[in-house]
Amino acid sequence: MINFALDMELRQLKYFVKVAETLNFSEAAKALFVTQSTLSQQIKQLEGELRVQLFTRSSHNVDLTEAGSELLPYARQTIIDADQCTARICDLNNLSAGTLNIGVTYSFSPILTETLVTFMKSYPHIKLNIIYRPMAELMDILRRREVDFVLAFKPSEKIEGVESHIIFQNCLSVVVSSYHPLASRDRITLDELATYDLALPTPGLQARNAFDRICGDRSRYRIRIELNEVNILLTLIRSTMLVSVLAEATTHNEKGVKAIPLAIPDNEMAGCVHILKDSYRKRSMQEFVRMLSESIAVRDRQNAWI
Repeated sequence: MINFALDMELRQLKYFVKVAETLNFSEAAKALFVTQSTLSQQIKQLEGELRVQLFTRSSHNVDLTEAGSELLPYARQTIIDADQCTARICDLNNLSAGTLNIGVTYSFSPILTETLVTFMKSYPHIKLNIIYRPMAELMDILRRREVDFVLAFKPSEKIEGVESHIIFQNCLSVVVSSYHPLASRDRITLDELATYDLALPTPGLQARNAFDRICGDRSRYRIRIELNEVNILLTLIRSTMLVSVLAEATTHNEKGVKAIPLAIPDNEMAGCVHILKDSYRKRSMQEFVRMLSESIAVRDRQNAWI
């Protein structure tokens, strides 16, 4: 095991981890916003302090040595611990500094806008980084601690190492333009849905995954187009007679469209905040989730299920 009782700098460990991940000094230097010579110098200094070679270098390849492979998981954990320490200290400053990283699925976006505006007005010195990705990708970056939490609908299966806390109930709905013949309906069956041309979110997005689980024989549905961008999908629905299937919450504050619940058993898509088990909860995260839970967008959905 590498002896850490040495005068190493956290910056050197971050440089080492980035080179280990990219196996390319030029690419790592660009990602770190330093010159390649500065990066190489810091890596050599780290190797000198450890008295081992961490990388083998040739004109075409960079590879980890055995010592480098041994160091890598400890270096990553040290960086995580240091980042958590910094986050705790920032929290002590009465939410007047810091960064909050939030992962969001595309379908959840309309619910989020109100809280984003309220939070930024209340805490103008906290930087918000909002990352939109499909659910599976968000869970990966949550595990890598690249986001503090994820806002998404409840997954069909429990995700290892992740806690999912429900903040509102929702349902899978047929979405049409306000002038579509279906817009006056209270419920729509799957058999009825099969008679219309569909514009659906692409497989992998949560509403599509939910629909695929319950739709049975997919060949009986007339899927004309698939999109991974919900805003464009809604624009298409407004201006055509196409029919979509989305979470009802996706249509929040959207003009010119109507969401009609699908008449299927257990038609629920609970809106959740997802966090890593036993991870540190930033005060800014707790405040953001509180504001979201008390927002008009969420309260409307909570009242709808009472």
